[in-house]
Amino acid sequence: MTQEERTPILRVLPSEVAARALVVGDPARVLTAAAYLEHVREIGYFREYRTVTGEYGGKRITISSHGVGSAGANICFHELFRCGVRNIVRAGTCGAMQAGIRAGDIIIGTGAIREDGASERMLPLSFPAIADRHVSGALARASRDFGVEKVHEGLVLTQAYFYPGILESATDTWLRSGLVSCVEMEYATLLVMASLNKAAAGGIFTSDGNLTEEADPEAYDPHRTVVEEGKKNMLQIALMALASLPD
Repeated sequence: MTQEERTPILRVLPSEVAARALVVGDPARVLTAAAYLEHVREIGYFREYRTVTGEYGGKRITISSHGVGSAGANICFHELFRCGVRNIVRAGTCGAMQAGIRAGDIIIGTGAIREDGASERMLPLSFPAIADRHVSGALARASRDFGVEKVHEGLVLTQAYFYPGILESATDTWLRSGLVSCVEMEYATLLVMASLNKAAAGGIFTSDGNLTEEADPEAYDPHRTVVEEGKKNMLQIALMALASLPD
């Protein structure tokens, strides 16, 4: 791909994409995060994929939305890596899976369980989805510098579905294990694709509910003020962390 050729789906020019990228699910969240940038400019918008580039702390950062689910997110991640992204952070909401994690709390994902339905087609399931330690460390430092009193860290369960069907859900098994911090839908795919592309990836998440207290997805309510505040904190921490990483 040349610097003058737009990518098929994100519709961005590689020259417009920074080596540091923040990825989020919601296109509207791109604009929320972009408000913290300077010299920001929208460089692509097609379907659920909205992309901007600007500066934070003097460093160029691209922000792109990937939609819901790993199949669609795979497209976003692939094209960003093709454009030269080397450090990437996913910032998203999640369902907490351990007691004591409250709505609005911040979680740093140290790795992911690969039930995403996409990465198994890229590498064998025996390959671990592990966050880059430098990116995770930068997220932890940025959280402290931002003033977050308590940050959770742990494994993230990435699942290919939100609402269950008639089959028994593996979520209950992972809940009983007590080994998983939270559940979401795209992180494992990002970590595996970053490994394949020799890039550094990490993730930071905001809890919008706790499955140990309410496991029924029909009762899900992510629109509370405490969650909105947590998401704003999460986005600023992610940008701080990306700007702090070495070139």
